[in-house]
Amino acid sequence: MLITLVMGFASGLPLLLTGSVLQAWMTDEGVDLTTIGLFAMVGLPYTLKFLWAPMLDRYTPVLLGRRRGWLLIAQICLILSILLLSLSRPAESVIGVGFAALLLTFFSATQDVVIDAYRRESLADSELGLGASLYVNGYRVGMLLASGGGLILADIISFSQVYQIMAVIMLVGVLTTIFAPEPEDPAGRPRSLREAVIDPFLEYFNRQDALLILFFILLYKVGDTMASHMSTPFYLDIGFSKSEIGTVVKLFGFWATIAGGFIGGLLLLRIGIYKGLWIFGVLQGLSTAGFALLAILGHNLGGLAAVIIFENLSSGMGTAAYVAFMASLTNKRFTATQYALLSSFMGIPRVIVASPTGLMADTMGWVSFFIFCALIALPGLLLLRWLQNRGLDQCLQTRSEGGVA
Repeated sequence: MLITLVMGFASGLPLLLTGSVLQAWMTDEGVDLTTIGLFAMVGLPYTLKFLWAPMLDRYTPVLLGRRRGWLLIAQICLILSILLLSLSRPAESVIGVGFAALLLTFFSATQDVVIDAYRRESLADSELGLGASLYVNGYRVGMLLASGGGLILADIISFSQVYQIMAVIMLVGVLTTIFAPEPEDPAGRPRSLREAVIDPFLEYFNRQDALLILFFILLYKVGDTMASHMSTPFYLDIGFSKSEIGTVVKLFGFWATIAGGFIGGLLLLRIGIYKGLWIFGVLQGLSTAGFALLAILGHNLGGLAAVIIFENLSSGMGTAAYVAFMASLTNKRFTATQYALLSSFMGIPRVIVASPTGLMADTMGWVSFFIFCALIALPGLLLLRWLQNRGLDQCLQTRSEGGVA
């Protein structure tokens, strides 16, 4: 569980280095809002990682074993990518910044694939819910350090130096990888390239409602993701300083996020994954609507704190259920590939759907934009209810045996 927590930290830290921190850097450099919104496209590797995940299931590096070996390679390359981005100049070369950010997201996505597989193979089925909540909390701590800490530091030092500090902090992940135990290889793991590439997809898509499950994963957090993508420009636009954003939005909301992750993990043990997804999804929609209220209030620290506490609490609970749900669907024979497929659909809203959000906010205004983000979550919740009525919980595979119930 401790390793799961720390690996979550290593997974979460790079994400916002191409998100809110880069947005703030580009805003400071005078880059227009539409271009900032389009920079969501550098996150494409998060949605396409299932394409190279079979290689991580099939082949084993020379050192440290199949999971830790690939993880060490990904983390070293990730550190180098962060250093490369630190040398970029947004005002002078948007293309150069985009290339460095794309490299960063590629190796970050690769790290995520291996960490997800490691967590699934190291935890018993009964531990997935609590493990997911600890992973989410570690992930959020990494995001907090990168975004909240990064924005506070950016008022004192340059953004380039902020990125260099983050590269050094990523060594925590490297040390964890070196000293963590290697999980046992499951029976029936891929022994050929065909088994690694073809069999995971055949096994998954032969299940009942396989496509609808992917569609649900796509829709569940779409509104929350769209709103979050434009949150930093929104805060700056209504008058909050970078220090206020870093302190109130990131640090003040931190404990709400931690509480949300733990509460979500504990509730999942009592109410189950499906009921948790429904309840937490409704709360996520309501918290997104809270941003519209903040847009009306304007520069109000009390209103900002209230909205952020609610948003982080509900998001922490929803993400814990979301991650546990995807892990429960994977076959241990193809953990990296199947989890990468599922989580790739999770990342589509962050990349493709979120890319026009800058234009949408410009056109619609902040209030209408956030109301739209709250309402667009409804189709995912309705689909979840329909899948429950179809008996999805009885169609989950018996993971310890690698079959289908």
